[in-house]
Amino acid sequence: MFDLTGHTALITGAGQGMGLGVARALAAQGAKVAVNDYYAERAEKAAARICEAGGTAIGVGADVTDPASIKAMIAEIERRLGPVDILVNNAGIPVEGVKYAKFIDTKPEDLEIYVDLNLRGVMNCVRAVLPGMCERGWGRIVTISSESWRLGVNMGLSLYATSKAGAVGFMRQISVEVGSCGVTANCISLGMMNNAPNADAICKKTTSVGRAGTPEDVGAAVVYFASKEAAWVTGQVLPLNGGSCTA
Repeated sequence: MFDLTGHTALITGAGQGMGLGVARALAAQGAKVAVNDYYAERAEKAAARICEAGGTAIGVGADVTDPASIKAMIAEIERRLGPVDILVNNAGIPVEGVKYAKFIDTKPEDLEIYVDLNLRGVMNCVRAVLPGMCERGWGRIVTISSESWRLGVNMGLSLYATSKAGAVGFMRQISVEVGSCGVTANCISLGMMNNAPNADAICKKTTSVGRAGTPEDVGAAVVYFASKEAAWVTGQVLPLNGGSCTA
């Protein structure tokens, strides 16, 4: 089960962290993997690590908020690996980092950086690969979201959460439009991951499992959504949160 041999996967923002975990997991199941990152050198180093472990991977630098950059990236992937039939929209943290602030202390223009990355960036990538998926009659789109879109958290994340919520809504609409073409579109909504400060200590008190999430946890969930076995699952949001919320 979950054999991805013969498929080509693009994972955005995968030079490190959760995205790298996803890339490793897909490669381990046989997919040819394109590791994208805003920083080309980081993408190439991550791809080299996957190849050292026996996988097939290339690094491709591109800015997902720039349609021209994405077009060039897709052309390179197709030339080197073949058409993209698995897209994982993982890029989600601005280069400048997340700026925590209560909504009342933000300005209207502060929203743009999150919308550009987490909504327009997702749309840009989907627009670039969706026609080919539909023509070939098979495709998998997985967008990595955050539990902040679903749950109110007192952490100053209103703008970030809003952009993530928009991406969830977009995935649901896309799933309806292209389901008959053999293309699925789903989201994975992440709780606290182990790249956050004091994550495990916090999760011991706030999750059923008692630990923070890992890149391996995310990778396993993506492998399922990317597989042929998940052909009847689309338009869904999987809460991957260690039991911090069970509703």
